Amino acid sequence: MKLTLTILTVAATLFASSASAFDPRDLRKLKNTGYCKECDLVDADLSGATLLDASLKGADLSGANLGSADLSGVNLTDANLGGYDLSGANLTDANLTSANLKDAKLSYATLIQADLEDANLKGADLKNANLETANLSGANLIYANLEGANLMEADRRGANLCNTTMRDGTVNNSGC
Repeated sequence: MKLTLTILTVAATLFASSASAFDPRDLRKLKNTGYCKECDLVDADLSGATLLDASLKGADLSGANLGSADLSGVNLTDANLGGYDLSGANLTDANLTSANLKDAKLSYATLIQADLEDANLKGADLKNANLETANLSGANLIYANLEGANLMEADRRGANLCNTTMRDGTVNNSGC
């Protein structure tokens, strides 16, 4: 009985993990062309990847590891359409300079020491994201949601925080 239960548990775990894994064809497409609209890259390991100016519009990168990736100029516009998002993604030390993350869903994402200088985060959902020591200088955060986000030692010089929901849930209207 114990053996049967163990086998069923292992089989269920393997089935569940394969159901949420990324599509290998989408990963190949991204690496070969730098373009992958609405791709399934859930839990993909793209750590250290160089994806300069790549277009990932509408891609599902939830749970993906993009730590230390160079994503400068990448287009992740509307990365929340149809459930596509970056929720829980690891973007530690990622270079997102001038990246387009307009309306992207980044809740619970790890962006420790990420470089988001001049990034477009207009309307982005950064609820409970970890932005500790991130560079947000010059970033556009108009209408972004930073509720519960960790902004400890984040560089916000020159960032546009007009109508941004702040960490404590209040909306910033100063300088708008």
